Amino acid sequence: MAGIILVAVIAIIAGVLLSFASVVFAVPVNELAVKVREVLPGANCGACGFAGCDDYAAALADGRAEPGLCAPGGKDVAAECGEILGKSVSNMVRKAALVHCNGVCENSPTKYDYDGVDSCQAVKLMFSGDGSCAYGCLGKGDCAKACPEKAIVLHDNLAMIDQDQCVACGICVKTCPQSIISLVPYNHQTNVLCMNKDKGAQAMKVCKVSCIGCMKCQKTCQHDAIHVTNFLASIDYDKCVDCGECAAVCPKGAISKGALEQQKEAV
Repeated sequence: MAGIILVAVIAIIAGVLLSFASVVFAVPVNELAVKVREVLPGANCGACGFAGCDDYAAALADGRAEPGLCAPGGKDVAAECGEILGKSVSNMVRKAALVHCNGVCENSPTKYDYDGVDSCQAVKLMFSGDGSCAYGCLGKGDCAKACPEKAIVLHDNLAMIDQDQCVACGICVKTCPQSIISLVPYNHQTNVLCMNKDKGAQAMKVCKVSCIGCMKCQKTCQHDAIHVTNFLASIDYDKCVDCGECAAVCPKGAISKGALEQQKEAV
């Protein structure tokens, strides 16, 4: 009986101490952060540049971040956050993921038969992949497996993205071991579908539609929006007016006018 009483007394004392500690050491709750967190989508994708939705909500409440960084939430969530915080929100440009490669089997055949783990990360360890182009899509679908919206499928050994389903969370961008996926403006139709940085002669050996660094696009552009660096063209979307003239003069078809729509149709 004495043992039972002793245990009960210890339990009571421990309970009192825990209650006291919970009051003394309680972490203040930022009500503003709680309200903001309620409107965030909860994707925890990190596209905003923070560790997750909780971290972003805390940063917004503390004034360390601005509304409009949540790509999955888009304009509606940005507007709600701005209303809660009492801040004006600038126009948010919707983005979508794009695979900068057009290396389907017809354009860039495989160089050997791979029989191993069905993963881009795994096949990349084998001589930088089984494709002829060392810079191209590996076609094993790591991005498709990682996509929470199921917006990516494999078609003819190439990852294709449905931009209407894409929420621009950026998970596929981080997942791709080739670094050939990026977030581009949703309504922008002119894009470079190549990441090959080899000289023109070598690039043509591995892919029929690779960029050869000829600079015709750069010379044609009247808006200084496209430049060739390391034999590869890239577009400055802030300057590009989407006229498509660079795509028209590209001798290899490495620049596409309507790439996002084409990938959507393939999906």
